[in-house]
Amino acid sequence: MTLENLLKTGQLSEYSARADEVQRLLEAARRNIADAKVAAISLETRFDAAYKAIMQMAMTALLVNNFRPSTSAPGHHMTMIQALPKTIGLPKTRMVVLDALRRKRNVADYLGGYVDQTALDSCIDEAELLLNDVEVWIAEHRKELLSS
Repeated sequence: MTLENLLKTGQLSEYSARADEVQRLLEAARRNIADAKVAAISLETRFDAAYKAIMQMAMTALLVNNFRPSTSAPGHHMTMIQALPKTIGLPKTRMVVLDALRRKRNVADYLGGYVDQTALDSCIDEAELLLNDVEVWIAEHRKELLSS
């Protein structure tokens, strides 16, 4: 799979990222990670917040590579996660972990599955790592998008 193949199949479209939207997504991911750490709310809600941060970073990774996912067709979360090795060079082993968290989120959201502390901790850890990975990639490859 290449980003160009995903473009040809309609899973991605071309896009020019702006610094202000990249900054908003980075800040939103930081807020969601902070929310995921609030012990006063349910594990499921905290997991959702951490997962949302992962999706915001996967979206950012696509945007800074001049692509957007097609959200009109099902599977855009999977596409965004599976594109991370191509967008920011994320190791495939980490992508597999993120995809497992995506499946866990689907079971929790759509089938009422239970989220345990271990899954929550993993999701928060992965969200924090991905935020750092995306910020480092942008600083090295698209630093003009870090200033608004």
